[in-house]
Amino acid sequence: MDQWWQAIWTTVMEEFSDLADLKEWTRVTLRLLVAALLGALIGYDRESRNKSAGLRTHMLVTLGAAIFVLTPLQAGMALEDLSRVLQGIIAGIGFLGAGAILKLQRDEEIHGLTTAASIWMTAAIGIAAGLGREMTATLSAIITLFVLSGLYRIESAMAVRKNRAGHDKQD
Repeated sequence: MDQWWQAIWTTVMEEFSDLADLKEWTRVTLRLLVAALLGALIGYDRESRNKSAGLRTHMLVTLGAAIFVLTPLQAGMALEDLSRVLQGIIAGIGFLGAGAILKLQRDEEIHGLTTAASIWMTAAIGIAAGLGREMTATLSAIITLFVLSGLYRIESAMAVRKNRAGHDKQD
């Protein structure tokens, strides 16, 4: 019976041996935390604007994308073979983004394109973090936040000016 438990214990330990040393634990933890944090920053921006995809969605997308590239690399997949994984992520995120896009028949308007694009962008940021390109991921997140927040303010100011100009012409 003792041999039986020893075999079970050895098997369990082998199954959980993908993070064999402190260096690997630190590397994986850092990549996943960077992905989650950057996804949270973008998600918080979307959440604060009451958009359909917010904090949790963006965090899960960055984490998922990071894990999808990190795990094959840990298993020894060659970088050039990772292209198939990337294709799968991009296609899957396309479906998720498509779900965020709504076309309102009565107004002939399309809503959700920016949300879909932000989901797509967070997947790319998660991929960068998962590949160990934390600075590239961080820079991409900063630029994304500028596009979402900074340009939103500029667009709002332009809309106010446009409305004022329209009222001036009517008077």
